[in-house]
Amino acid sequence: MIIPRRMNRKPKTSTPHGHHVLPQAYADLGFAKVDLARRKRQGQGEVIFGMGKTPVQTVAIARKLVENEGFALVTRVDRSQAEALLEVYPKAFWSEAARIVRIGKVSPARPLPGFIGVVCAGTSDLPVAEEAAVTAESFGQKVRRIYDVGVAGLHRLLAQEPDLRRARVLIVVAGMEGALPSVVAGLVDRPVIAVPTSIGYGASFGGITALLGMLTSCGSGVTVVNIDNGFGAAFAAVQINRLSHTR
Repeated sequence: MIIPRRMNRKPKTSTPHGHHVLPQAYADLGFAKVDLARRKRQGQGEVIFGMGKTPVQTVAIARKLVENEGFALVTRVDRSQAEALLEVYPKAFWSEAARIVRIGKVSPARPLPGFIGVVCAGTSDLPVAEEAAVTAESFGQKVRRIYDVGVAGLHRLLAQEPDLRRARVLIVVAGMEGALPSVVAGLVDRPVIAVPTSIGYGASFGGITALLGMLTSCGSGVTVVNIDNGFGAAFAAVQINRLSHTR
């Protein structure tokens, strides 16, 4: 197909601060185009999704981000990727539970107030909850973990009510029928970001039952992210907290 010349031109884009970001503000590694201007646009640099990448690719992308801004965050890493990163960056932080490697010092653009609460229904949901918690911490946010407080033992959750009310934003992680975010939303006046997990028996359908339950929640103020997406929940929570702090 022949593309007209005028359609080949890549227009300039602007950040919210009015700075032009040229289309070539990325590093072309052949197998990946590493976004070097994302921090200017979004407040956080590009985060590497490790799943499906080889250790060599993962290290190459991380190296370019570290060269550009002294920091890289890699999610959903397996052991081979983590070991390859640690070989190049021996001082990097590796959370095996969260499946995250963080390279460089956490240095948020501005201190964020209060803490984000990460609420987890059961121990089986911990990998997703830890992905959310470590991601938020990597963006300079204080986190308070409130774990194993699912609706099967509601008294465990109610005992944590003071911390739930003090949190700036709450990330609520649950599998099975996904009822926990609705309960939490009924107790607090804070944004609740619900994360369905793929944990559960057959009729949970790999997290779809929890997802649909959260999407049809009767609790006000519940926002839902994709199944097992602890990273996405944390990113949104940090943005909410930063926005509320700067306005």
